[in-house]
Amino acid sequence: MYILFVFAVLSHMADLVVQCAPLPELLDKDPQFQQIVARSRSLTGKILLLIPETHKSCVHTETLQLNSSDNAKLGIMASNIGIPPPPVLKVVSEDFTLETSLRRISEGLHLHRNLLSSVCGNKDIVIELMADIRDLGLQINKMLKMLQTETVVQPTPTPVALRLPGEYEIQVAAHLTLVQLQSFGQDMVRFFRSLEQNDEEETES
Repeated sequence: MYILFVFAVLSHMADLVVQCAPLPELLDKDPQFQQIVARSRSLTGKILLLIPETHKSCVHTETLQLNSSDNAKLGIMASNIGIPPPPVLKVVSEDFTLETSLRRISEGLHLHRNLLSSVCGNKDIVIELMADIRDLGLQINKMLKMLQTETVVQPTPTPVALRLPGEYEIQVAAHLTLVQLQSFGQDMVRFFRSLEQNDEEETES
C-alpha cells in the first residue's frame, strides 16, 4: 500500500537549544505579534493534550506505547516505511532567523497533518487534532506575513511514498507519527516560550 503526499525539504537533525534571543526590531514590542505567539503556544499545548487520546484510539498493538523507551528501536522501521523526520527547530539568533524558525514549524505541521490523514483515518479525535494543527499553521502564517518585506519563494515539495504492506505497518506508522508529533510539539512549546521570555526581559529592562 503506497500513500503519496508532499512535504517541504527538511533540514538536518540537531538539538533544540532554548535561550532568549532578540526579535526583529519591529516585532519585539508588538502586542499583536505577542498575542499570536501566546495563541500559538496555547494551541500547541492543546495538540499535546490530544496526542495520548489519539494514540489510544488509533494504535491497538499493545507493544506500541506512546512514551516507551522502546520507541528509539523503531528508527529502522520508520526509515523502511518512509516516515521523514520533522524539521529541526532552533531559537532566533544571528545565524537562525525568526522567519526560518517559523517556516520550519510550518513545514513540520504540514508534514504531520498529512501523515495523520494517511495513517490514522477519519476518527473524531483525529479530525480534532488535525483541525488544531491547521489552526496553529494559520497562526504561523500570520507571523510570517508580519515578517515578510519581500516575496519569498516557497521550497518545492518533494513527493514521498509510505510503504505500508500490512496492518502492522499501518499501526507502526500511526504510532511513530504521534510519537514524532509529540516531540515536535514539545520543541514548539519551548520555542514559543523563548519568544515570550524575550518580551518579558525587554519589559523588565
